[in-house]
Amino acid sequence: MTVPRPTATTRWRCALCGNLTRFDVTRSSKVVEYVHLDLAGEPQVEEREVLSETIDSVRCRWCNAVDQVELVDRPAAGS
Repeated sequence: MTVPRPTATTRWRCALCGNLTRFDVTRSSKVVEYVHLDLAGEPQVEEREVLSETIDSVRCRWCNAVDQVELVDRPAAGS
């Protein structure tokens, strides 16, 4: 089961403990990277294009709950 991504008007909240700020996120990504190797063979990614990305699971850092994250509204600016 994938977890919904927060938007400009929503954020994550742990349904068990109320945490709003600390999560461990497991993602699956398909990317294309331009890798430049220097003469010593050390790689450096110079460009990265994300073709697709899904959030596989989210674990609360406070209570260790797995997949108990819900989307809630963000507070209005200036509140």
